[in-house]
Amino acid sequence: MPEKTKIKTSIGGSALIEGIMMRGPKRTTVAVRMADKSIYTEDIDFKSFGSKSKILQLPFIRGFVTLIDSMRLSMKCLMLSAEKSVEGTEEENEEPSKFEKWLEEKLGDKLFGVIMTLASILGVALAILLFFAFPTFIFNNLAKVAPALDKGTMWRSVFEGILKIIIFLGYIIVISRTPDMKRTFMYHGAEHKTIFCYENLEELTVENVRKYKRFHPRCGTSFMIIMLLVGIIIGLFITAKNPLLRTLIKLLLLPVSCGIGYELIKLCAKYDNVFTRIIAAPGLAAQRITTIEPDDSMIEIAIAAIKPVIPENGEDRI
Repeated sequence: MPEKTKIKTSIGGSALIEGIMMRGPKRTTVAVRMADKSIYTEDIDFKSFGSKSKILQLPFIRGFVTLIDSMRLSMKCLMLSAEKSVEGTEEENEEPSKFEKWLEEKLGDKLFGVIMTLASILGVALAILLFFAFPTFIFNNLAKVAPALDKGTMWRSVFEGILKIIIFLGYIIVISRTPDMKRTFMYHGAEHKTIFCYENLEELTVENVRKYKRFHPRCGTSFMIIMLLVGIIIGLFITAKNPLLRTLIKLLLLPVSCGIGYELIKLCAKYDNVFTRIIAAPGLAAQRITTIEPDDSMIEIAIAAIKPVIPENGEDRI
C-alpha cells in the first residue's frame, strides 16, 4: 500500500552514479558524492520537448514525450555524475592506454558523450530484440509444437506480455547483484524516502527521511510495469505473426502504451483509492528489487538534491 502523505508533489528524480537528480517545476538539481566525501551540486539547464507545444502536453500524448524527455535528462545527469564521482580518484589519474589516447586526440571533450551515445544505441537495440522480437519468436516456435495456442490473439499477447515482464525483472535482479548497481538502487531508495518526507511536510533531515518507505507509486519502475501490462491488452488487437512485422507494429504502438501508462501513473499519484491501489500494486512490488534501503550518506545526497528544486509558492503540489 502506498505511503500516506499530507500533500502530493510533482517533484521527481532518478538515481545516478553516486548521486541523485531531482526535478521540480522550475529547477533541476544534481547532487553527487565526491571522492573526498563532499557533496557536489549543480543546476541542470534542460528544455523539455513538452514545453515547446501545448499539443505535446495533452493527455495520452504527453506520456511518450515525457519518456523521451526523461531519457534525455537522465543521460545528461548520468554523464555529470559519472564525471564528478571519480574526480581525484586513482581511476581518474591512472595513465590512459594508447587506444584511449588515440580516442582522446580524435574526439577531445566529446569522447565521453560519444561513448554514452553508442552505449544508448546498443541498449535500445538490445531492448527491441529482447522485449519485442524475442517473445514473438519464442511463441511462434511453441505454436508449432502446440497449434492450439495460436488460435486467436489472446494466448499470444498474454504469453508475450508475461515473458517481457519476466525478462525485465530477471535483468534487474541480475544487475542488482553487482556492487555498483546495488549502490544505485540504494540511492533510488533514498530518493523515494526523501520525497515522502517532503510530502509529509516534515523537516528534511536524515533522521526524518530514514523512517519512510522506499516504495513510491510515481516511479519509473512502476511506469515500466504498467506499460508492459498495458501492452498485453494492446497486443490483443495485433494479428500479425511474423516477428519482424509484429515487432514493427509494436514499436509504432509504443507511444500508445506510454500514453496510457503515464495517465495511469498520474492517477496513482493524485488519488488513493481501491482502483489506484490495484494499478499501483505491481509496480510497488517490483520496486522491492529496484530500491534498496539507503545509508545515511545517501539520504544526505537526496536532501541536497531536493531542497533547491522545492518552489516557494507551492506550485509543485498536485
